[in-house]
Amino acid sequence: MFHKFISGLAVIGLALILASHTSALAQASAGSLNGTITYATNGNPLHNVVVTITQLRRTAETDEQGKYSFDNLPAGTYTVLAHNEGFPDVAQKITVTAGGATTLDFSMQITGVREQVTVTATGSEQATFDAVESVSTVASTQILEQATSSLGEALEKQTGVAKRSFGPGSSRPVVRGFDGDRVLVLEDGVRTGSVGSQSGDHGEPLDVLSVERLEVVRGPATLLYGSNAIGGVVNAVSGRDETKHQGARGYFSTFGGSNNNTAGVSGSLEYGRGPWLVWGNGTGQRTGNFNTPLGRVENSQFRNGNGGGGVGYYAGQGFFNAGYNYDNRRYGIPGSEDEQPVLALRRHNLRFNGGLRDLDSFITGAKFAVNYTNYHHDELDEGAIATSFDNKTTSYRATFDQKRTGRWAGTFGAEGYHRNYSSVGAEALIPGKVTVNSFSAFTLQEYGGERAKLQFGGRIENNRYRPTDASRPNRSFTGFSGGAGARFGLWKDGAFVVNYTHAERAPALEELYNDGPHPGNLTFEIGDPTLKREKSNGLEFSLRHSAARVRLEGNLFYYRLSNFIFLAPTGDEEDGLPVANYIQADSRYLGAEANLEIQARNNLWFNAGLDYVNAELRNSRTPLPRIPPFRARLGLDYRYQGLSIRPEVAFSDKQDRVFTNETPTAGYGIFNLTTSYTLARPHYAHIFSANFFNLSDKLYRNHLSFVKETVPEIGRGVRFSYTVRFF
Repeated sequence: MFHKFISGLAVIGLALILASHTSALAQASAGSLNGTITYATNGNPLHNVVVTITQLRRTAETDEQGKYSFDNLPAGTYTVLAHNEGFPDVAQKITVTAGGATTLDFSMQITGVREQVTVTATGSEQATFDAVESVSTVASTQILEQATSSLGEALEKQTGVAKRSFGPGSSRPVVRGFDGDRVLVLEDGVRTGSVGSQSGDHGEPLDVLSVERLEVVRGPATLLYGSNAIGGVVNAVSGRDETKHQGARGYFSTFGGSNNNTAGVSGSLEYGRGPWLVWGNGTGQRTGNFNTPLGRVENSQFRNGNGGGGVGYYAGQGFFNAGYNYDNRRYGIPGSEDEQPVLALRRHNLRFNGGLRDLDSFITGAKFAVNYTNYHHDELDEGAIATSFDNKTTSYRATFDQKRTGRWAGTFGAEGYHRNYSSVGAEALIPGKVTVNSFSAFTLQEYGGERAKLQFGGRIENNRYRPTDASRPNRSFTGFSGGAGARFGLWKDGAFVVNYTHAERAPALEELYNDGPHPGNLTFEIGDPTLKREKSNGLEFSLRHSAARVRLEGNLFYYRLSNFIFLAPTGDEEDGLPVANYIQADSRYLGAEANLEIQARNNLWFNAGLDYVNAELRNSRTPLPRIPPFRARLGLDYRYQGLSIRPEVAFSDKQDRVFTNETPTAGYGIFNLTTSYTLARPHYAHIFSANFFNLSDKLYRNHLSFVKETVPEIGRGVRFSYTVRFF
């Protein structure tokens, strides 16, 4: 049914595209585009802002007067992006006439309602409204206001993204109800090399406070990154891959808060001179045990230290950069009265990036990346090492941009990785070592223009597992994943989008070979080395509207999975833990997401969001474990000059559709308030913010928490932060 549907979709999409009489690139006469970019708060010009015409992939920078210009532009309608580090990106549409001079000015502000921009969806920047994929982003200023300690906490307010946790230090995003190996976490498009997907108590070693933005992508573009991105891709974007600037820019932030006595500092400095750019960044953060309405939660403390630096050379049509990052963190695993386990991890990461751009050939640009990660963590019991995990990963990736021909454009490439995984100790579920080798080739193609666009792609991926333990067999999996989507302009500011994806995921290492007690998942796990590939077919419908005063996006999605891999309790108990086997059965996911932003007055916005997932085994109709309940958020955003006041109410319904032996959770509503004040100057800005959370001190539990029975969520508290950005 799905294959017939997508074939019909492709025919309809191509027919509509071919019938379209407006072409963005068909005109022969050249036009020009110029403008000025200013700081919205005081009207001062902004220099070294990168301006990009997304359809042509041409860029320019503003001068000291904030001016930019493009010459020799084909007549047509384009999306123009303005990017300046520390500022949310701004996107506007403009029509360039044949032989005419067009003016487009931008006004940028550090905080505020803005057009979201994604680089993950296709490999180059574009407005999320124009994307075929469903994309949500969180900008750096918003992340610093929250002063969160982990990736899951930084994203949990995004529609369609929930938080899995075994305490604050280990939280990881759950996208549309998908967790673990079905959500791929990246750093600048490359795997992080962690073991965060393997267990509920393993976090992601990412310094979320130092990134430019976080992006969550669902749809055909996930095929660019991996067949295990069924739920989606979460990408931490640094913004240093291929751009440079002159002079110094960066930020320094410090924060502290009540409830868990959080405190920390974070900073970054970049300096560009000629074709060279050097940078350094670092973060130090700590929290104590947090309080709930039932009292203090012991062993919930967190500590993190992160630092890195690099150098880049950007000249003419080529660029190259190299960077190193070190992450060291230590956090407790709450929930047990008898034990106080602590997880201590460290990660060394070395990466090299290079590429070519603006080439006058079939290949207009290329990017290459080599990434080495040495990850280690110890699980401590009363100060002694109980289990150690080592994961050494070497990744490589190459992508090539095709020259746009009329309405046709695309990207293709290849990537792979070599992984050495081992564990020793009480929780060493896989004796010895396992070597994993992966190689894949992929492509993502687009055809169309302003009124209609068709996107489709495919990926062939091979994964090979080689355990040293002779009792565990070698396995090799080769699968094809593909997808297609179409975007149709319905009215001036509205669009309808439909996506289909087919993914074939190889079983994860733990699903094949685990055999023993796994306190991190509160289960005695028994893997199955005979597991087959998991196959998923997904369908999504989206309706979007993006105008000056009203922004709306609504998504409906359905996933049908064959050979779905999950942990099935047997009813037995061993080593004090319930025994569960990794088995396969057919399942399905059905859900919806919606976001609405309305400008009620010049300085006042109304915001609302909701999401819902219903997931179950198809034959027995048994609900799947740890599926987020229906959630909704209602808020206001009042702004006057540099002042921002944002009250919010977050609701969650009860979750009583639960898996075998899973504990249901009650519904709740909590009240939050964020305020900030920005003091702007020509080349720097001071940002003072206060984030008040759970103001009613509500007792509530996160249904996706592994310790929800004994550990409620954090009670009333406030975090204060001060950030200075210079540019």
